Amino acid sequence: MKVIGFCGLPGSGKSTALESVKTLGVVVNMGDVVRNEAMKKKIEITDENLGQLARSLRKEGGEDIIAEKCVQLIKNTQSEVVFVDGIRSVYELTVFRKYWKFPLILIEADEIIRHQRIIERAREDDSKSIVDIQKREEREIGFGLLDLIEKADYIINNNSAIKELKKKTRKQIEYLIKNYSSL
Repeated sequence: MKVIGFCGLPGSGKSTALESVKTLGVVVNMGDVVRNEAMKKKIEITDENLGQLARSLRKEGGEDIIAEKCVQLIKNTQSEVVFVDGIRSVYELTVFRKYWKFPLILIEADEIIRHQRIIERAREDDSKSIVDIQKREEREIGFGLLDLIEKADYIINNNSAIKELKKKTRKQIEYLIKNYSSL
């Protein structure tokens, strides 16, 4: 099994990048683990609630608990290629690298662009104001995201149009899949 990770600050374009490679494998979203826990506990799906739940899960189960839950999801897939969306810390990276080579791709974009994208996409659990977006970033940085970003094996800059991001991502993923055993 070939498992490849994606990370980046909120609004950088991770989900959009992954749209270009869905035909090559299965996407496991780490945020879905938290959203599923919220649904089980009948917690309203908001950015603030999901942030509190993610902190609570990590406090109770350890910094790597969400990654451990994702490992089980990955092992249950029938796909030869799996993409993990939304890794937040070196602890989580370490979990995935216990099982797979796990190259890590950073999707990066300038702050102003990321903030505008979050406001425009208006997902149910997205922050609604610049202040809330900055709080979310601080929370994710608090999980260890900046340390993780430094560990990225590959960087895709996303200060461009969606079409360009998808083209760059597809090319990078095709290379990684082809050369996975020699990475």
